[in-house]
Amino acid sequence: MKLRTWIAAALLVAPGMALAAEPIEGNWKTASGSTAVIAKCGGSFCITLKTGKFAGKRIGKLEGSGADYTGEITDPETDKTYSGSGAVKGNSLRMKGCVLAVLCKSQTWSRL
Repeated sequence: MKLRTWIAAALLVAPGMALAAEPIEGNWKTASGSTAVIAKCGGSFCITLKTGKFAGKRIGKLEGSGADYTGEITDPETDKTYSGSGAVKGNSLRMKGCVLAVLCKSQTWSRL
């Protein structure tokens, strides 16, 4: 294949790749069994509970791309906000919230 053909093919494929959703976007089953939706909100990703006792409540905002995200996570039971992170691996999302970067609690969510 000639170089020009390779370049043309790359230009046709690249725009579609740029529009692909980030791996963190979508519906996730939380550790408590509720469904959380993670969607773009400005330049970040907002986490909102869709089902359960706190349905409709926004419980987090993360920034990042690919597999790693950082930001804030709110415990809906106590309404306390912690620095947090999320790591996507396949259909699993490892969420972690920390106080003073020392006392951390993690849980794994599953993609729906």
